Amino acid sequence: VPNSSNTSQHHSTPGSRNVSFTDLYPGATYEISLVYETSSTNFTQCASHPSVTTSPPSLRGRCENVASGYSALIVWDKAEGVLTKILVHMNGKNHTVDGKEDRFTIPGLQPAKTYPVALISMSGNRISGPFDFICATDNRGVIAGSVVGVLLFAVLVCAAAFILLKSGKKSLIAGSKKTGPKKTTISVATFPEHFMLLSADENRGFSEEYESLEPVGKDQTHKAASLPENKSKNRFTNILPYDWSRVKLITPSPSDTLDYINANYMPGYNRNREYIASQGPLTATVPDFWRMVWGQRVKGIVMVTNCVESGRTKCDCYWPEDQKPCLYGDLLVTMSSEQKEPNWTLRNFRVKNRNNSEERTVKHFHFTAWPDHGVPQGTQVLIQFRGLIRQYIESEGITSPTVVHCSAGVGR
Repeated sequence: VPNSSNTSQHHSTPGSRNVSFTDLYPGATYEISLVYETSSTNFTQCASHPSVTTSPPSLRGRCENVASGYSALIVWDKAEGVLTKILVHMNGKNHTVDGKEDRFTIPGLQPAKTYPVALISMSGNRISGPFDFICATDNRGVIAGSVVGVLLFAVLVCAAAFILLKSGKKSLIAGSKKTGPKKTTISVATFPEHFMLLSADENRGFSEEYESLEPVGKDQTHKAASLPENKSKNRFTNILPYDWSRVKLITPSPSDTLDYINANYMPGYNRNREYIASQGPLTATVPDFWRMVWGQRVKGIVMVTNCVESGRTKCDCYWPEDQKPCLYGDLLVTMSSEQKEPNWTLRNFRVKNRNNSEERTVKHFHFTAWPDHGVPQGTQVLIQFRGLIRQYIESEGITSPTVVHCSAGVGR
């Protein structure tokens, strides 16, 4: 019975266990009463359910440019149904909008760039599947910036020429060379000599280069990872994702605890978020791991650790070990195939969302020949494994991030 004055009755024969209602209003809340008939005039209530909310209507959105390109206007068509909230996921952030609105402006973007957008409708605690599209920001800010940059450069050149001509000295040029960045590029012709130089004295040069990286990233914050509620979600206390690059789980409302997972977006040759570097799931974070896979529309997972190495658990087994499905949160995962090779194992997973019955396929690339606290003896096997992954990504035309993880998420 919907909350309005309209009512509907369905009769079922004794022994039936279910009844179907059709033509319901999307996102509406219905009250349902179950009664049995003792005679033509007597009815006895045997059970009741306070309320049931139908799935919210799906939205279709688009992106409209805002002059200068530093923000974007997300617009969607109003759908028939009851909406309480609309969730806009863009640039790694969730924005909650009132269900009556049909547009939302997102600031803090860069001009002449593309951003993936996910639009999700909500009715009470029911969530629709995401509507994904790409938003390209306006490029006029870049053009204007380039023009201004050229003009400023011309002014500086003229000023420098005037000073040099007046002083008759070349100290300005000499000084600029001293303060310029130190060259770090190495030509192919001189690389063998450079390699031998670093390898001398028990690889001392490599050690010094490695130590020089020690302060890198220390000025970047990781406040969300350090929250008391999130500490148990980290495998190690000193390996934490940065706030600006961490992957955020899709949640009904912004929350640094509910949207947290130890994972970072990583750039590739083609996109800034071509990969996700994640720690190996803990027992308590396996459902969150699959939430991330679903929310980011991941089609490939690369695993370069074994679950147990040298008698120690390195990563929780986050998939079914046979073809019986396992439920992780709202996601039902089934291993449809498994192909074991000497150095790796390939698996296919079917992932089904119980909220909307949508089903997707995820490919699992498991490299099993990486030794604990070491590296493979040669590069050939690893290069072949990488070739399998790249072939899959390119043949499938995948544009969503590919998840890569070991145990800690940074070692291998």
